[in-house]
Amino acid sequence: MTQNGNLKRRVRACAAKTGESYTAALRHLREAQPHCADTQSVRLAVAQSSLFNDPRDSSALRTSGMEMRRLMRDAHRTGARLIHFPEGATCSPHKRIMSANGPRDVGPSDWTRFDGAVLSEELDAISRLARELKLWTVFGSVHRLTPPHRPHNSLYVVSDRGDLVTRYDERMLSHTKISFMYSPGRQPVTFEVDDLRFGCALGMEAHYPEIFTDYERLDVDCVLFSTIGESPSAAPPFAAEALGHAASNAYWVSYAAHAPQSVTVPSGIAAPDGRWKVQCPADGTPAIAVTDIATDRDHPARPWRRTARSDLYEAHKIDGDPRSDARNSF
Repeated sequence: MTQNGNLKRRVRACAAKTGESYTAALRHLREAQPHCADTQSVRLAVAQSSLFNDPRDSSALRTSGMEMRRLMRDAHRTGARLIHFPEGATCSPHKRIMSANGPRDVGPSDWTRFDGAVLSEELDAISRLARELKLWTVFGSVHRLTPPHRPHNSLYVVSDRGDLVTRYDERMLSHTKISFMYSPGRQPVTFEVDDLRFGCALGMEAHYPEIFTDYERLDVDCVLFSTIGESPSAAPPFAAEALGHAASNAYWVSYAAHAPQSVTVPSGIAAPDGRWKVQCPADGTPAIAVTDIATDRDHPARPWRRTARSDLYEAHKIDGDPRSDARNSF
């Protein structure tokens, strides 16, 4: 984002906070009044929900939706503005259940096995509750495409008005997903809540730092990373990477996985210093954890790193000094 664009965000935030006009808020910012300090915050809830992996099971799809809405109400009671759910929160179809050759052999997925009518009902119910609670709701789900195209593995972003405002599709798919299950997404996705900017990542994308550095360049304040977390033994590397991305990019990372993996690493929210600010219980149960995420856009870490990643060092490099060129002497 340009410096001018960032200033406009700061002015809008100040005006919303004080009730002033845009012009008055701009004047106060330029006068560096304390009440317009460039810090915004959003109360964020991260969820760990039960894992449902059979999309043929209509009752399970309904149970999943009911559990999600219960956690949404829990988040609302804490004053959260946004709740973040794991990958496949509505249902995360198992590769062997979906396989046309299965269950013993994994092959191309038969998406006619998915009870799409029940899923649509649950998506509508989630959107209605988001509007009722005035709660932004981000959750993983299968997004069906026009046959014969495979669906996307997606994160839906539902606003506090109950509108589906955008959708993120997983781009860096696993071997099984790209071979047999899903179509990859095309682009990063951002959205804003109360002047904080959020990005989305999904599945195994924690393994790809370029996903997260792209979001730093897009000036996000927090990345919402949703994963399945089906195997507790696989959780530690993903969690460590989430902390690393937070620290190396100096922004918040919300890490949402399913409840079974919480016995190893619960869902949590990582601060820009690369440490957990809050985590869900490590007991395998559906739950939420809530904290206020605040971003000080005048903090020097991110501007300095952007400068360092440019050509800052070129003018300072030494050419032709034998003490620099030779690498075989102390």
